[in-house]
Amino acid sequence: MPRRAVLVVALLTVVAPVAAQNVKPRPMQVDDLFRFKRLSDPQVSPDGKWVVYVQGVVDLEGNRVSNNLWIASTSPTGIPEPKQLTATTKSDRHPRWRPDGKHILFESSRSGSSQLWIIAVDGGEPQQLTTLSTGASTGIWSRDGKQIAFVSAVWPEHSEKPFAESDALNKKRIEAAAKNPVKAKVFKRLFFRHWDEYVEDKRQHLFVMSFEGGKAGEPRDVTPGDRDAYPTSMTFAVGDDFTFSPDGKHLYFTAVPATDEAWSTNHDVCRVPTTGATGAWECLTAKNPAADGAPRFSPDGRWLAYRAQRRAGFEADRWEIMVMPAKGGPARSVTADFGGSVDGFIWRPDSTIIYFASEDRGKTSYFSVSIEDVKPRPTFINQHTNGSLSFSRDGEIIAFTRAALRHPNEVFVSRKRANDYQVFNASRANDNRKELDLPRPESVTVAGAGGTPMQMWILKPPGFDPAKKWPLAFLVHGGPQGAWGDAWSFRWNPQAWAAQGYVVALPNPRGSTGFGQKYVDEISGDWGGKCYEDLMAGLAYLEKQPWIDNQRMAAAGASFGGYMMNWFAVNTGKFKTLISHCGVWNFESMYALTEELWFDEWEHGGPPWGKNRHSYEKHSPHRFAANLGKFKTPMLIIHNDLDFRVPVSEGIQVFTTLQRQGVPSRFINFPDEGHWVLKPRNSQYWHREVFDWLTKHVRPGAE
Repeated sequence: MPRRAVLVVALLTVVAPVAAQNVKPRPMQVDDLFRFKRLSDPQVSPDGKWVVYVQGVVDLEGNRVSNNLWIASTSPTGIPEPKQLTATTKSDRHPRWRPDGKHILFESSRSGSSQLWIIAVDGGEPQQLTTLSTGASTGIWSRDGKQIAFVSAVWPEHSEKPFAESDALNKKRIEAAAKNPVKAKVFKRLFFRHWDEYVEDKRQHLFVMSFEGGKAGEPRDVTPGDRDAYPTSMTFAVGDDFTFSPDGKHLYFTAVPATDEAWSTNHDVCRVPTTGATGAWECLTAKNPAADGAPRFSPDGRWLAYRAQRRAGFEADRWEIMVMPAKGGPARSVTADFGGSVDGFIWRPDSTIIYFASEDRGKTSYFSVSIEDVKPRPTFINQHTNGSLSFSRDGEIIAFTRAALRHPNEVFVSRKRANDYQVFNASRANDNRKELDLPRPESVTVAGAGGTPMQMWILKPPGFDPAKKWPLAFLVHGGPQGAWGDAWSFRWNPQAWAAQGYVVALPNPRGSTGFGQKYVDEISGDWGGKCYEDLMAGLAYLEKQPWIDNQRMAAAGASFGGYMMNWFAVNTGKFKTLISHCGVWNFESMYALTEELWFDEWEHGGPPWGKNRHSYEKHSPHRFAANLGKFKTPMLIIHNDLDFRVPVSEGIQVFTTLQRQGVPSRFINFPDEGHWVLKPRNSQYWHREVFDWLTKHVRPGAE
């Protein structure tokens, strides 16, 4: 290349970034949400040189999210660009390295249904390993790389037959249902539907198959019978909920309650031989009537760790890590003195330390606990919201996801250097966010009900001028055992709301997780009590700020947040408009139509006909419906046909009552969505409808 050309290239590489830095960041727009990449599930290679992860890209025109596997170097210097490992317009997910580090097992829908595939790291086309009529998902390796276990939802009456016969019967049943003009569904027990799909009588079973010479053997159902061997509710799932024993002779897994699964939380850790053909599951946690699950063996094979709760029936009870000898013996808690609740956890390769994630005052940090001194300590992974921890075989390389209110998930890598760790962004998939003006959140604490402190995030709009008056968007989170964290969301994104010209408040009232179990417990049976007082205290704090326009305040929320909008509607006239997404209106009808009955029975102390019937009445918004006409707060109601958690009838009841009393209201229904709006075009429509309604009733911008 001529010297002049080299000089021009060099100048361009220097000048271009400077020019880019001089471009003034702009406020975020709704469609920017769909331009961000969606990253998850990082897995470090055994030798620590690479991290593979899932990267989703939104196709608005095709109304879908395409997921592919990407791979990035774990080196912080001379970093090559991450490269795409698989290419499909469907979905590749759940990558898992074979122990030899040469192949990656993953789940894909590229052939029409979810099946297991494998790809060589050094190149080549993916190879399909399974062709089950009922699909295959969540594949994992045995320690020697000679066996693969996975999940498939099958009809239990065929599950004890030889695989070829069983799979043929399942296929025949699926094809017959597709051809039959009669689409009637017949149920013989509860839990026949869940979240947004009909389960009917199928059961999630675990299968094991050999893998030798690059080829997979015939799968065998190792958990036959009329019981689920994999959590049917995400409440009790965390990462891979089953694992091979170190010698590969058994499979340990989280078993759903054998009976009364719609109103019981008694999940157990069970095991079966990988040879299969047995309906007798050995239960290792039978003495605990509450939930147990997520078994994990220590790398040296000496210990088995798992998560456990103590209170039966309470899905939001504190999770602890239990450890028992791998050969059997009593289990002990290594986090008994830890005030928080354990989410995902992983053994450090030296088998002496367990790292675990836990919500902590609006963030999700990683803590470490020695199985000897059992004194959990926060680790260096303590900024923003972190998850999906993965180690290299020697423990020197760690990968994890990190998100914040100012940026979506990225894959971060930490390399140990002497006694310190070097942390850097390995994926760099969302650097385009630098084009946007994404304000930094502020955290404040206010005195809630009874003087108890309540944390609240405040996000001010781009171009905020404290000398002017701004409207308020007061957002209430779902759960109620949940929290607003320093995290990113593609469904309720505070930055998108702030960019419309609103100060956004994100309060964490009673029931919020990450502030101690007592704080969580105090929402149960008291949805409209102390939690409501906490929220009103947060609102009062905001009303006192000189930059808040008290005449331009709106509130919005989903699920429990939607319930609180309905409760606001019958208890206060402070808001100029309310937006209620999939919220509860009538506690009694909610109980009879939802699927996870254990939730309502704990929250109200039993069923509606039990001794605590008053709990279904005292804070149910429908009992105070006449107040809708008193306050006449305009409401936008959004509720979807496939929402089986808070059924669509709840939204219809609110809308009917509003219309009958002449209150300005609008009802939006998505017949193809569940509790959340997930399809990209639907999400785009949702945001535009919500922000149009907000603008109509609460003027945006400074005045």
